[in-house]
Amino acid sequence: MSQPPLFRPFTLRGVTAKNRILISPMCQYSAVDGIANDWHLVHLGKFAQGGAGIVMMEATAVTANGRITHGDLGLWHDGQIKPLERIAAFLRDNGAVPAIQLAHAGRKASMQRPWYGNAALTDEDRARGDQPWPIVAPSPIPMEEGWLTPQELSEDELEQLRGAWRAATLRAVEAGFEMLEVHCAHGYLLHSFLSPLSNMRTDQYGGDRAGRMRFPLQVIETVRAAWPDTLPLSVRVSSVDGVEGGIELADSVVFAREAKARGADIIDCSSGGLLGSATAARIPRGYGFQVPFAQTIRKEADVPTIAVGLILHPDQAEEVLEQGQADLVGIGREALFDPNWPLHAQLELTEADEQVFADWPKQYGWWLERREPGLRKLEGWKLPYRRG
Repeated sequence: MSQPPLFRPFTLRGVTAKNRILISPMCQYSAVDGIANDWHLVHLGKFAQGGAGIVMMEATAVTANGRITHGDLGLWHDGQIKPLERIAAFLRDNGAVPAIQLAHAGRKASMQRPWYGNAALTDEDRARGDQPWPIVAPSPIPMEEGWLTPQELSEDELEQLRGAWRAATLRAVEAGFEMLEVHCAHGYLLHSFLSPLSNMRTDQYGGDRAGRMRFPLQVIETVRAAWPDTLPLSVRVSSVDGVEGGIELADSVVFAREAKARGADIIDCSSGGLLGSATAARIPRGYGFQVPFAQTIRKEADVPTIAVGLILHPDQAEEVLEQGQADLVGIGREALFDPNWPLHAQLELTEADEQVFADWPKQYGWWLERREPGLRKLEGWKLPYRRG
């Protein structure tokens, strides 16, 4: 059977994913005190059963005050390890590389869960028990009017934060994750250091591009030193701010080069989020609208990339890989709509007479393989997801 590019294995360092499909981190805002629960196990487990090569945990806070909301996951203390270990084991046992994204929300911390408004906390949120906490950022600039004003981080506090990233990384190792991503996107702490619109510092961590990159690159160095050499490290970037005076693609190319020099193995190319909701990109949206960012960074920084953003259809994902625009394809909200997207994509990209149910969980594939010949005999029946 011919192997579509989307289903060819991909290796970074000592880890091989069975295909090029990565389930992007998607916050569920459903943890209590940063601790994962059965919702997270089932939510993520579906994607492993659904055939994804890599499944990445949502943004997981390295400190309690680095959470976006009260419902965020965390790895700031040892009691948070065991529930994540259970999830990582399930993902691995069901054929996916277990991955985790470590993050700090910065000036976008202490905000509403999306279904309550996705904005600054209100009196209604406080009545529900979601009390605000002090937040930090490179400069004391609130994200927008009405939001909390962050405290400017001192250099001593930056050193403490690097320690928090290191400790969280070691906990991720203990939990059994095999790929780690440093979140430098979407207006959260490390992105806010990178952008000239949110970083007004006059010390070594501000000013020109080299100064603004300094702390995020130090975090990447810190994480890489704590993360095993055999395991891959990803860095997620907002390739452009999409706001006048903000980060442009050329800035992200330079940052990607520097991240690679410090041990990053792949760059996850998103955009926007500096202002507004978590991933708000103030650029025109359309199918694969962020793929050109991954293509440019891949070529000009000479580093593997992950393409994300309204990649909905298997043929679309195939084209990204065939044209060398990226090395992996990140599927996010489309996986919420169809957790079996990878398995359905495999059906769609293979000919009708080719057998692929062997790649499904045996508890499903055994039955479906035996059902299909009978379905073929039904008059007028068109097999879903199958070519031919």
